[in-house]
Amino acid sequence: MFKLRSDTSRGLTLAAPATLYVGLLVAAPLVILVAYSMWTQTYVSIDRTPTWANYREALTDPLVRHLMIRSILIAGAVTVATVLTAYPIAYFIAFRARKKTLWLLLITIPFWSSYLLRVFAWKLILGFNGVMNSALMVTGMIDEPLTFLLYNEFAVVLTLAHAWAPFAILPIYVSLQKIDPSLLEAATDLGNGAVARFLRVTLPLTIPGIIAASLIIFIPTVGDYVTPSLVGGSDGKMIANLIQVQFGAANNWPLGATLSLLAMLAVGFVALVFALGLTAAGRRIR
Repeated sequence: MFKLRSDTSRGLTLAAPATLYVGLLVAAPLVILVAYSMWTQTYVSIDRTPTWANYREALTDPLVRHLMIRSILIAGAVTVATVLTAYPIAYFIAFRARKKTLWLLLITIPFWSSYLLRVFAWKLILGFNGVMNSALMVTGMIDEPLTFLLYNEFAVVLTLAHAWAPFAILPIYVSLQKIDPSLLEAATDLGNGAVARFLRVTLPLTIPGIIAASLIIFIPTVGDYVTPSLVGGSDGKMIANLIQVQFGAANNWPLGATLSLLAMLAVGFVALVFALGLTAAGRRIR
């Protein structure tokens, strides 16, 4: 009994620094955000009388609903596009590539440069006089530059999918690496072809990696405001851009805090439904 108590106290002591760290950097800002959402901005000062006025304003504003839905749809499109692109790459590295370390190193090379530089690179590629339009005009495929490549939702999805691709490849690769080769051999011995073996063995066993990759991509992209600002234009603005305006030019921190909390709740709900749905689908495939 004495040893059990000693082990428990030692465990609590070791966990205390991490708990305190998480409490200061996560819980405390969240509490402050909730408090601000219950206050009211009155010109240059803040009225700290608790009220639900900010929530009523946010939930009844058509612009907020429109940007929230657009943000979720764009983040969903980025997630689907990135995972569908990343899965074949991860599969190749896990089962076909010889120098896996080299391939993984090549995947991380984009992180050696600034995120802003990568966004600006896509801006140069998709611009009116950019690389893509210039190449198409030189080859004679078009007579005048295409205007739909930049400053819209397509540009935001494409840029974010490229930026977050490594975050999808690595979790899926780890899931593929954990598959026992004997399971694939057993499926082959039972008469399963390559497609059936993939659908009945490989894909279900990599569902956790797909869920992890999807959540890693979906949650941050909903809150991205840099990419929509640079390549989205008016048609590619997201809820984070409105939040940034409230904390910046509008100087309405209570409303900005309210929008932030509503965005967190919406993202959490969608992510939970997605994870549960994909897990159930994986069980059905088996």
